[in-house]
Amino acid sequence: MKATLAVSLVTSMAGSALAFAPASNSKASISSNAMPDRMWDSMVDKTERSKACPWLPRPAALDGTMAGDVGFDPFYLSSIPKNFAGFIQPPSWESTDGLPTVYWMREAELKHCRLSMLAVAGWLATDGAFGFPLRFPGDVYSVENIPNAYNAHNVLVNQGSMSFMLIAVGVIEICSAACLVQVSKGELDREAGNFGFDPLNFMKGKSAEQQQTMKLKEVNNGRLAMLAFGGIATQTALSEATHSFPYV
Repeated sequence: MKATLAVSLVTSMAGSALAFAPASNSKASISSNAMPDRMWDSMVDKTERSKACPWLPRPAALDGTMAGDVGFDPFYLSSIPKNFAGFIQPPSWESTDGLPTVYWMREAELKHCRLSMLAVAGWLATDGAFGFPLRFPGDVYSVENIPNAYNAHNVLVNQGSMSFMLIAVGVIEICSAACLVQVSKGELDREAGNFGFDPLNFMKGKSAEQQQTMKLKEVNNGRLAMLAFGGIATQTALSEATHSFPYV
């Protein structure tokens, strides 16, 4: 009886010990090898801090070479690996080197910067902020028919002028898209946003440092214009009393 009890006790202790034994090395090795690399490691430079957000690591794509680049990308959108050439030309048509995310975003930023600078000046000029309302010739564009810039959109849609603008913008977008396709194919070595448009020769004869300063001024004023246009459009829509300049 005592021998049987001893055998049972030893057997139960051995079973309990096996319950706490580590898994086999082969299973651990398979589990370890199955872990994918973290995308985060390729999206940031862990050795540097962002100048704009010093509590965050610097986005890998924002190395300070572009004018106005202070590392501000708290969501790391510029580091997402994506070939944006596919938005312009389907990859099935022909293989290309592609457009990096930061190139596509810089192109979009400069385009919105330039449009916003024109839009702010145009909105204010239309409402007489510079001393008198600036309008195209013709009764349809007169102050009587279009009292302010806030009402201009609906009036011009009904009149038909916006259809012409839509066609003009479409032609410009197609031309710029063709340029980006050339870049993605490696046929054109072009800085993002550079269309060679400089009729007043602001860049002519300038040193590399002076050109970088001009580019910085453009992007800083453009970013401010994007904020300003959003503010003007919001303020004018608050009530009928704020439709006209000075929008208060």
